[in-house]
Amino acid sequence: MLSLWRVAMSTSEANGDEYDGIKFWGVAERAGWLTKQGEYIKTWRRRWFILKQGKLFWFKESNVTRASRPRGIIPLGDRLTVKGAEDVLNRQFTFQLSTRNETMYFIADTDKEKEDWINSIGRSIVQNSRSVTDDEILDYDSRK
Repeated sequence: MLSLWRVAMSTSEANGDEYDGIKFWGVAERAGWLTKQGEYIKTWRRRWFILKQGKLFWFKESNVTRASRPRGIIPLGDRLTVKGAEDVLNRQFTFQLSTRNETMYFIADTDKEKEDWINSIGRSIVQNSRSVTDDEILDYDSRK
């Protein structure tokens, strides 16, 4: 089973000034503070998140430069869902990002921020999911 997120453990994973080919320090689709639950130790930590080009990066600090290294990355695409999670965690402003096998929880500072993150991540999931190719389209009108 592949983990929902990958932790950036070493600079050798980075490609020079880029990470996964993305210049995360530039203008982002969305950026801001979220509180994230840890993968193994289920403590909550405040992290700076950047959503860019179908990837969700997180950092300890908000001052992200070319020299910064992400603490982790979530590739957004196939088999991911994002939705509110107040009823699951019994906490305000929470949402979850899930695959079939695992779920990652986040807490925003306000309800508007939570909704904005859900919308941005959802849009990115749709834009980066596997598209149907022309060969896979079945045109019922052309069948005889």
